[in-house]
Parts: sequence; structure tokens; C-alpha cells
Amino acid sequence: MAQNTFEALVAEAEAAPVEGWDFSWLDGRATEQRPSWGYQRLMGERLAHAHAALDIQTGGGEVLAGVPKLAPLTVATESWPPNVAKATRLLHPLGAAVVHDPDEPPLPFAADAFDLVVSRHPVTVWWDEIARVLAPGGTYLSQQVGPASVFELVEFFLGPQPEGVRRKRHPDDARHDAEAAGLEVVDLRAESLRTEFLDIGAVVYFLRKVIWMVPGFTVDAYRGRLRDLHDRITAEGPFVAHTTRFLIEARKPR
Repeated sequence: MAQNTFEALVAEAEAAPVEGWDFSWLDGRATEQRPSWGYQRLMGERLAHAHAALDIQTGGGEVLAGVPKLAPLTVATESWPPNVAKATRLLHPLGAAVVHDPDEPPLPFAADAFDLVVSRHPVTVWWDEIARVLAPGGTYLSQQVGPASVFELVEFFLGPQPEGVRRKRHPDDARHDAEAAGLEVVDLRAESLRTEFLDIGAVVYFLRKVIWMVPGFTVDAYRGRLRDLHDRITAEGPFVAHTTRFLIEARKPR
């Protein structure tokens, strides 16, 4: 029975589509505590008062599409073709343009083009480019993945990670890089949030979708460790990890 349960859960998660940035497949399979600041609400408040806005690395456009009102000119960028297609279908009816961009500098926009730039969970942050496309007095608002996020799960598969790897994406570094690009950091907050994986299918789906957690992850490559983790969840209950998030808001001087 355990064999069948393990294989069925893994097969179901392997077959699930992972394009976009919608994690609803994990409903009932995993839980994640949300940051207290409410990024989408904050983003919506700023978009309602912006004239020209840019959403960098929009994923499938789900977060941007969920705000009550877009800026009169709203543009989103995304690098992964399946996400570009999904974001286009979702955002075009709302009046937002979607641009296929490789997430490498330069951004395909003129200097001083936007009074608001937003980005939720960017993989890379090119601060000089953000500063360049922001108009004087413009704002950058971003929720980002912090250091050693979900590393209980990462280290279950990869073993202990060096301190330098664990410290990557630290909010203090983000502040330094923003200020080095000429921006003024007006808000910086960080939280550690409880995350639970209720079955092995949730783990497989998560690692397929968030590909940088365990680089090169495949079920075949990690079947032994997946089996060990399945047995552990079956015996002890949900696998608990901690997600780290930080919010940064920076302004370009006038």
C-alpha cells in the first residue's frame, strides 16, 4: 500500500502543469504563512495612483491581474515563454502590455519611463536598470525571497549548504545595492514564515516549479530521498520548513 501511495502521489505531481506562478495545485497539500505586510494590497494601492507602471518578472501575470486598478499605462516583462503566453492571455484584456524580456540588462525601455516599478519574487534584481527606468521621484516596490528560504527542504536533498550560500539574497545586501544605484530605501522589512508539506506530491510539485531550490531536480534523480521523505511524512506528519521574505521600497530622488 505504501509503495502504491508513494508512486501515485509522485506520478500525480509529475503530471501537473507548472507554468505560471499560481500555486493553487498545492491547496490541501501544503500551507505557507503569508507575510504580514500584504504585498498585493500595497502594490494595488500604488498602482491606483501611478501613471506608468512596470511589473518586472510577472510570471503568469496572476499577481498583477489581481489588483483592483492598473495604471493607465501598465507593462509587464517575463522571460519564460509559457509564462509570457499565460500572462498575455490574462493581462491583455485588462489593458496591460506583456513584453518578452530575457531578465538581463538592459531593460527594453527608455530612461525615466515609469513612475512605479514593482516585482514579486524576482530571480535577479538589476538595480542600475531599475534606477534608470524610474522617473525622478518614482518608486520601486518589491517582495523578495530572503536568505536560506525553505532550506530545511533544500538541505534534505542537497545536504548542509555553505554559509555563503545560506546568506544569499539578504535584505541588507538589497539595501546596499539599491543605494549604490542611487535609490533611497524608504522601507525594508523581513519575516520568517512557517511552511508545511503535507505529502510527497507537494514536495515534487514545489521542486518542479521553483527550479532553483534543488537545481536539476527530477524524480528519477532523487527517488531515494523522495522515498525517505515520504516515509518520514507518513510516520511523523507534515514536513516543516521556513520561508523567508522581505519587502523593500526604494525611491529615486527628484
